[in-house]
Amino acid sequence: MAISENLIKKINNGDNKAFRELYGTDPAELKRNAKRYTDMLRQFNSAFGSRKVEFFSSPGRTEIGGNHTDHNWGRVLAGAVNLDNVCVAGKNDSNVIHILSEGYPRFDVDLSSLKPDKKEHLTSAALVRGICSRFKESGYAIGGFDACIDGGVPKGSGLSSSASFEVLIGAILSQLFNNGNVDPIQNAIIGQYSENNYFGKPCGLMDQTACAMGGLITIDFKDPSRPVVKKVNFDFVATGFSLVITDTGGNHADLNEEYASLPSDMKAVAAELGAKVLRQVTLEQIIDIIPKIREKVGDRAILRSIHFQGDNQRVADQVAALERNDFKAFLGMVIESGYSSFMYNQNIYPVNNVREQGVSLALALSELVLTGEGAWRVHGGGFAGTIQAFVPQKLLNKYIKTLEHVYGKDSCHNLFIRHQGAGKVEL
Repeated sequence: MAISENLIKKINNGDNKAFRELYGTDPAELKRNAKRYTDMLRQFNSAFGSRKVEFFSSPGRTEIGGNHTDHNWGRVLAGAVNLDNVCVAGKNDSNVIHILSEGYPRFDVDLSSLKPDKKEHLTSAALVRGICSRFKESGYAIGGFDACIDGGVPKGSGLSSSASFEVLIGAILSQLFNNGNVDPIQNAIIGQYSENNYFGKPCGLMDQTACAMGGLITIDFKDPSRPVVKKVNFDFVATGFSLVITDTGGNHADLNEEYASLPSDMKAVAAELGAKVLRQVTLEQIIDIIPKIREKVGDRAILRSIHFQGDNQRVADQVAALERNDFKAFLGMVIESGYSSFMYNQNIYPVNNVREQGVSLALALSELVLTGEGAWRVHGGGFAGTIQAFVPQKLLNKYIKTLEHVYGKDSCHNLFIRHQGAGKVEL
C-alpha cells in the first residue's frame, strides 16, 4: 500500500484515538479535521511528491489567569486549546526548508546562512531562520524539509497563532532531526528568541510555553531569566464546561500607546518604591505611599498597581483551587480577575474612543447569561478583541446565540483545554 493511502487509512475519517484526544468527540469536528489532514497530505504530494512524512500539531493558547502580570515579573495561568496549526512534513535531504501554508505563497529558507535577514523582517521566513539558528547554537541538528501547513489558529483571535507556528517548527526539527528529544520548554524559549531577534517583535514566554507544553500551565516570572513553569494537574474536559472565546471586533492598529501605558504605569509606581517592577514590592507598600505619589504618577497608575498585586496572588489561588478540584472557587476567581481588569487595570476600552466598547458590551452580555452559573473576563491585551467565558453545557447554546446576535456568526469559538502540546501526531 502507498504511504499516502496508508496514512489516510489511519486517519479513518477522524475515528481514531489521536484525533479524539486533540479535537474531542464531536463527530462533525472529527470529520472536519480528518478532511484538513487528508487535503494537506494531497497538497504535499502534489507540491513535493509522495514519500515518508509525519503529521504535526501545535495548539493555540488562552490566558486564563494573570492579566498583564508577566511584564512586571508576575505569575500567569494559561492553557492549550483545541484549535491548532497542523502540518505534514518530511526530510528533503537538502539544506533548504520549503514551506507551503494554506492561503499564503510558498517560501523557502536556505540554511547555509542563519544570520538575520532584514528583508525577512516580520515574516514567517524570519521565524524559521531564527529557530534553526538557535537550534544549531544549542547543539541540536537541523536540516532541510518540505512542509504543508494548515493554520487552524485564527490570526487576531488572541489565541497566539504566531507562538503556535513557532513551536510547530521547533517540533518538526525535534522529530525529524533530533529523535524528538528537544524539551518543550526549550522549544518555547527558542521560539521566543526567534520572535524577538529575527521576526522583530518583543514578547514574553507565556504564549510559546503554553503551546509547546499543552494542558494547563502556570508560569512564575519572578526571575524572568529563569521562569518557573509548572503543569497544573486538572482535567478541564471532565467539568462539562466549554471555554468560549468571543471575537468582539475592534481595531488594534491604534492601540500601541494604550498597551505601552500598562507596563509603564505599573513600573512608575514600582520606581517610587525604589524597585524595577511591581513584583518586587507589596500591596501594603503601595497603599502606604499613595498620598505622596498621586500627583506624580497619577491615580490610574496606582489602580493598575493594585490590579497587579491582586491578579498576581489570584493566579496562585486559582492553581491551588484547581489542584484540589474546587472548580467553583476557580470560576469565582475568574470573575474577580475580570472585574479587576475593568475597574483597576482599565484595559477594557480605549480612552480616546469611549463610544466603541465592544469588549465591555460582551462582558455585560456574558454576565446577563452566566451569573451564578459560569465565569467571564477580558482575554489577553484588552481594549479591543476577545473575551473569555467558562460556560456550562446547559447554557452553551443560549450563550453563543446571545453573543453572536451582536458580534456575528462564528464570532464565538467553542473550545476546550487539550492535554497535548506541540508535537508529532501519533496515528
